[in-house]
Amino acid sequence: MSSSTPSSASEGRAAGDLVLELTNVDVGYRRHRGLFTRRGSVFWALRDVSLALRRGETVGVVGRNGAGKSTLLRLLAGITRPDRGEYVNHGYQATLLSLQVGFVQYLSGRENVMLSGLLLGLERREIAAKMDEIVRFAELEEFIDEPIQTYSSGMRARLGFSAAIHVDPDILLIDEVLGVGDAAFVEKSKALMREKIRSEMTVVMVSHSAKAVAELCDRVVWIHRGRVEAEGVPEAVLQAYEAKTVGEGRR
Repeated sequence: MSSSTPSSASEGRAAGDLVLELTNVDVGYRRHRGLFTRRGSVFWALRDVSLALRRGETVGVVGRNGAGKSTLLRLLAGITRPDRGEYVNHGYQATLLSLQVGFVQYLSGRENVMLSGLLLGLERREIAAKMDEIVRFAELEEFIDEPIQTYSSGMRARLGFSAAIHVDPDILLIDEVLGVGDAAFVEKSKALMREKIRSEMTVVMVSHSAKAVAELCDRVVWIHRGRVEAEGVPEAVLQAYEAKTVGEGRR
């Protein structure tokens, strides 16, 4: 395995600078022995994946369930390491926003926001200054001091999205949470995403919503059975992906 840890951040970064690079990356998971599984066999979630992310761009990731999309986001976040190939982070902070990742269940919403900010390298005073805005955007004023374990999945997703996007990481990785909540919250989230997209934040978003991907993304990566099937402008990649998905659904 060849990989690289984040280098120190440099001054004078510009939009378009490389932030992350994957080169011929494989990620495998060893299977437990079962009735139909050989002992020690490996499931390859990603195979020969190469991807370069640049500062200020928004990349959509599409693919069927189990294609490797969430593994790709965990790899970009530095949570998962490649078994083969090269991972290079050019000194940027990435945070993964997922319904399954990031909250301590017995802590309150407020405490989890504080913890998330500290893990991203912010100081307490910086997080405290943003707290009211985070809570207000998530629409959780009445519940913010209750334990996260009492929240619905939608409440957790709203708080996670609000905390992640308001602390302004260099790279925001979004795993299927942009469509959580009622229609008004979805539109509010998209509006804030557009505002961040106009800044220098790099965004990678996994979504089953072709409409959201087409509206928000500069380019799209289609993952199929762990490999990059296609990459390019949203319209062309989404058309190819939808055509294949519909065709497979008819079989």
